[in-house]
Amino acid sequence: MQDVVTIQGLTKYFGDFLALEKVDLTVKKGEILGFLGPNGAGKTTTIRCMLGLLKPTNGSVTMFDLDSQKDKVAIHKRIAYVPGESALWPSLTGAETLKLLANVQGGLDEEYQQQLIERFQFDPHKKVRNYSKGNHQKISLIAAFASRADLLILDEPTSGLDPLMEQVFRECVLEAKNNGQTIFLSSHILGEVEALCDRVAVLRDGKLVELGTLSELRHLSAVSIDATFAGKPPKVDHLPGVSHVKASDGHLTLQVQGPIDAVLAEISKAHPLSFLSREPSLEELFLSLYGKADTGRAHED
Repeated sequence: MQDVVTIQGLTKYFGDFLALEKVDLTVKKGEILGFLGPNGAGKTTTIRCMLGLLKPTNGSVTMFDLDSQKDKVAIHKRIAYVPGESALWPSLTGAETLKLLANVQGGLDEEYQQQLIERFQFDPHKKVRNYSKGNHQKISLIAAFASRADLLILDEPTSGLDPLMEQVFRECVLEAKNNGQTIFLSSHILGEVEALCDRVAVLRDGKLVELGTLSELRHLSAVSIDATFAGKPPKVDHLPGVSHVKASDGHLTLQVQGPIDAVLAEISKAHPLSFLSREPSLEELFLSLYGKADTGRAHED
């Protein structure tokens, strides 16, 4: 499958501060890639290098086999970018702003734009200065999706949206994927990433520390097990990978890191009345990486 984005050895210094260190990452055509990391990890710096707004200290970013620094004009004709905070023109109406953004982008599916206006419950007749933060975000999202751009770069795109509009956003992302578009999604909403993304890349302290599908990243956290028994629960503390054991009144809960065969065998011998095992959610995977907050990185994300 064709690589739409190729990041190789991306390194960025701000003075003596190392914001990104040798980041390698590819995004394939038609893929939704989730880009995660705590504040200050370097996510926005990476995106700004992708957009050609920042020049890497070392390494390179190419999109559609074009260099993000030398060919940014050609690249920008094929991408749509939604930031978490949109600086729009206060004296224009929503409709005028959408028209201006469409002219800048160079492409517009007018019928789809009208559908998006209705689905996002957006009133395009007000002045931008009178819109809430959520409505500012709706303008950017409608413009991006209606452009049918080959690559959507979304940096905290649902900031300010209510839960109903977040669901509309998710539907639009999946429609874009089904349309053959590629989506690079940076988000703090882990449920959003879990629901949408084909792969997840995790950035920490400017380094790419994890990359893969959710199933490939399950190794980062333990499986949770909950079982009940007619009598006393079995002893499992001694088994490999077992932790957080709680046993009382015929009820047993625990976590297992790695293979669970030995635990299953021990529980089976005790004839459980009920048994529930659950894989970790993306939030639990994330917490397993960032159980302790990062320190010493006060620079912008």
